[in-house]
Amino acid sequence: MRRVVVIGAGAAGTMAAIFAATAGAETMLLERTRDGGRKILISGGGRCNVLPSGLDEGRFITDSSPNTLRKLVRSWPLAEQKSFFEQEVGIPLVEESESRKMFPASHKARDVRDGLLTLARQRGASIFFDTQVADVVQRGAGWTVACNGGATFDADAVILATGGLSVPMTGSDGTGLRLLERLGHTMHPTYAALTPLVAMPAPYASLSGVSLTVTLTATSGARSATASGGFLFTHIGYSGPSVLDVSHVAVRSRVERDAPPARVAVQWTPLGDDEWIERLKPRGARTVLGAVRAELPDRLVAALMATANVAADRVLSELTRDERQRLVTTLVRGDLPWTTDEGYKKAEVTGGGLSLAEIDPRTMASRRCAGLHVCGEVLDAFGPIGGYNFLWAWATGRAAGLGAAKET
Repeated sequence: MRRVVVIGAGAAGTMAAIFAATAGAETMLLERTRDGGRKILISGGGRCNVLPSGLDEGRFITDSSPNTLRKLVRSWPLAEQKSFFEQEVGIPLVEESESRKMFPASHKARDVRDGLLTLARQRGASIFFDTQVADVVQRGAGWTVACNGGATFDADAVILATGGLSVPMTGSDGTGLRLLERLGHTMHPTYAALTPLVAMPAPYASLSGVSLTVTLTATSGARSATASGGFLFTHIGYSGPSVLDVSHVAVRSRVERDAPPARVAVQWTPLGDDEWIERLKPRGARTVLGAVRAELPDRLVAALMATANVAADRVLSELTRDERQRLVTTLVRGDLPWTTDEGYKKAEVTGGGLSLAEIDPRTMASRRCAGLHVCGEVLDAFGPIGGYNFLWAWATGRAAGLGAAKET
């Protein structure tokens, strides 16, 4: 019987342990925290967005081969993943149609975490909590995993599923990234992805708590990202799905400094130039405030009027052509000022990581180290908000588990 050690009891690691054990391997799952799966617990506001209800492969971001990424995503189709959770884990999923997300019917993230760990045990995996890995050493045809405190585990195959650097309070400390680099793998520079943006001084601090749906476009050099969705003003900047989904362009422009700082443009409503021009045509004694507040929250309207340098109490018939154009530009493609970001502390995932060229997409086996398999967030790929990153964890974890258990 093959012995497989899985390092990390998060989403990808627990899934890897389930499938390695199911395939007949003696499976040991090592987890540095006392309970595991902490990112699962905090995801989706404590509800856990298990999967997207629909999949657009083009929304994943990688500096590696898009073709390899597609192979990985397609290795376990969305419909089959949904069936696995409902039939194997025993967790019915419900779709939130407005957001196109799937949650457990209980809306409790703990049910997902506990259900996966329970299934891993039922399939035969042994789980060791409070076990922090210090090193992995290749010995002949096998591996030795050394842990702090002196414990060691010998195995035929090792699966690295340690996560990245995001939300360090959950136990993510970059161990897997460092181990992969030490073992000679090609690593793309890491950065905080899906993280809130900061503007200091904050020009819209007075709007903290105001939320709405917008479209954002972040552009820096050849990089660009556009996202529509929820937007939230915070006391130091901006958050919400639309912000998180374009933040990687801003973060990389700040960290890499190989292009000007990203410009983030915001379309505050679904209305375009022509629609706003129509709404700003003279209508009796109607004011600018009256026309714009029909589409936006009052507090935001006042701030945007100030940005456009147009008096809110101006009657529409008194607007000059330049004032009308400034206002339309502000509403349709205005600048969203930012200075930095909230980094890994608030990032949903880690960008960068192990080059996809260095793994076999069928088995997640390293092309540099025989018997080493890699899955989850340490890989150079991430998706948008909405269950994509769990889908990635489930798919790559399954492939790694099966590959490690069956490797010859």
